[in-house]
Amino acid sequence: MATSASASTSSPFPFPTRRPPDDTLFYAVYPLPLPTALPPPDLHAALRSLHLSLSSHLAPFLASHLFHRDAFALTIPPPDHTAATSPCALCASPPVPHLHGALRFGDSLADEWLGVSLLFELTRAFPGLAARAWDSDGEFLLIEAAFALPRWLDPDTAPNRVFIFRGELHILPPSLFPATPSLDAALAAVHDDAVDTRAPDAVQAAIQRRIAGLPEKASENLHTARVIVPVPVAKVLKEEPCLIARAVEGFYDRDIDTMKHAARMEKFLKGPGGEGVEMVRTSVRMTRAMYAQLVQQNFQAPRGYPMPRREEGPEKWMEAELGMKIACGFEMMYQERRREGEEGKGSTWEVYRKSLEATGCFNGLLPGSKEYKRVMEDAMQYYKSSSLFSRTREILSAPVRRIDEILAMPYSAEEFEGSGLPPSDDDSWLYNGEDELAAELCARQQEMEEYETAKQYRKSQRKNVSGSSSSQSNEFNLGEITESMQEFVRKMSSFEGAEVPANRKDMESVDLDVNQFFKAMESVLGRSKDEPGNEAGFDGKSSSSDIDLEDDSDYGSDFGEESGEKGMDNAFMESYSDALNKELSMTTIEKSFARAPHPDTSNEGPSGAADTDGEMTPVDVDLNLVESFLNSYSSQQGLPGPASNLLGLMGVKVPPDGKKP
Repeated sequence: MATSASASTSSPFPFPTRRPPDDTLFYAVYPLPLPTALPPPDLHAALRSLHLSLSSHLAPFLASHLFHRDAFALTIPPPDHTAATSPCALCASPPVPHLHGALRFGDSLADEWLGVSLLFELTRAFPGLAARAWDSDGEFLLIEAAFALPRWLDPDTAPNRVFIFRGELHILPPSLFPATPSLDAALAAVHDDAVDTRAPDAVQAAIQRRIAGLPEKASENLHTARVIVPVPVAKVLKEEPCLIARAVEGFYDRDIDTMKHAARMEKFLKGPGGEGVEMVRTSVRMTRAMYAQLVQQNFQAPRGYPMPRREEGPEKWMEAELGMKIACGFEMMYQERRREGEEGKGSTWEVYRKSLEATGCFNGLLPGSKEYKRVMEDAMQYYKSSSLFSRTREILSAPVRRIDEILAMPYSAEEFEGSGLPPSDDDSWLYNGEDELAAELCARQQEMEEYETAKQYRKSQRKNVSGSSSSQSNEFNLGEITESMQEFVRKMSSFEGAEVPANRKDMESVDLDVNQFFKAMESVLGRSKDEPGNEAGFDGKSSSSDIDLEDDSDYGSDFGEESGEKGMDNAFMESYSDALNKELSMTTIEKSFARAPHPDTSNEGPSGAADTDGEMTPVDVDLNLVESFLNSYSSQQGLPGPASNLLGLMGVKVPPDGKKP
């Protein structure tokens, strides 16, 4: 399976040149096995059938629920995407059969997790369906389960490894795909029952805690309030209750330009002939986030807007003030959407304009100048003639067109008189959020404590194993230090730093050239294999200092060929080595290292170099290593320090210092 993996990666973000919106959930669903063998017409028909089945399954919930910004919806990619080779424009998915969507949740994080719960529900109801979900933070599901994730999983290794399948989270391990898998290979692995890709139980529990009770409990996030609004606003809300989201968005995101529309109120406060309209009381259902955005902002009613006197009671004043904000939001949203639809200055126009700037169309032109305006007008004309503009205009004008259709129907204030309105919901939750915040903080604190407890338990288990092994022998084995250090330097680490293996018995194969490492170490300690007399130290069995180290013969050959010094006089080198050894013997450097016992050389012939080498016996690297560790450990006087930390990480437990002060 791993051999089919591709090293190519696909960015989870649909915007290659700009950061995706911070308030949008992106998702994609894939039918498994992928119907890639179907011709494009049949494939598109299969996707339409799947889209109908999924929409029908979610219809009972979506028909009654109100989202803060956008509703959860799945769309079919354009037919030409099936035969395309570039990633999908919305979800950046490679050209594999899928449905996708984007849910703007604004300030309501509950909607983001509601969308996630719907993906879990769909994959549970349709076993042959896999899904992905991400936002501007990337794989945010992994962030939620951060304390339960394996150490290898990070933002660099996560692409094309995290999926929702059969109502559970699946993570493709590196043992299956050492490199980043291609999307089709990853989906094939998820669909293969013989391959275990299910995420650990701790990860599943962390995600399920966040979506527990959803989508059934989503109604608890809604709030119903009585309001006094102009009758056109009441008519629109009666026919299309979901448009309250657009009205609140228009009010909350207002600026100086849009507030000019609210000051005139030409659409919702004036009749067809310019006459005033009646005010009616109605009931509005919205999300709690919408209600908070309306109530918690001070906003002066426009001049001419009919507001009751405060003497009429606080309840009526609050209903009128809340209705005024909704009416102004409708006016600002309607007028701004209509203007953008007429001028074509929607979000896609901004993307198109920035692409022109990036390609240098306006280089050297002063904004506002005659030439700048001419180039801008030409670009606008080209944009309006493109299909991109027509699609954008249709989207922007959708609420405008629907509002015009509703207000074109006959209506009057009598429709809203005498109808029994439900009372406003209690909004104490808006002011008593401390308890909810404290509960959330306690849950997070408990999660961190459980993580630390498990971490300490694993640490104590390692100590117990180390203690039991040391108790079986009456004396401390100094060889553990050298063995642990050798295994440590053999461990191949990543660019993020060296890591000590948790279990030294399960070490990976050697990837480090240990011979070159010890050669460099011994050269620093003052020993060279090529020194005369040192050959005797390699005859018998000794410590690691007696390892037969290979010299850089290849390097020497290359260097000799390049420099032309391959035929250097050997006698000169021997004389030079004798002189160097004699010079070093008069210094104190050799006395700072412990040396291995000098083997018997009585059978060797006399030589000037042998006399000198009698004093320059090989350095015992293991003995010096152990001695340095013990001296450092002893100097800590029982306190934490580098020696005890490093030895502890390698699983070596040093007994207390037996020396008395």
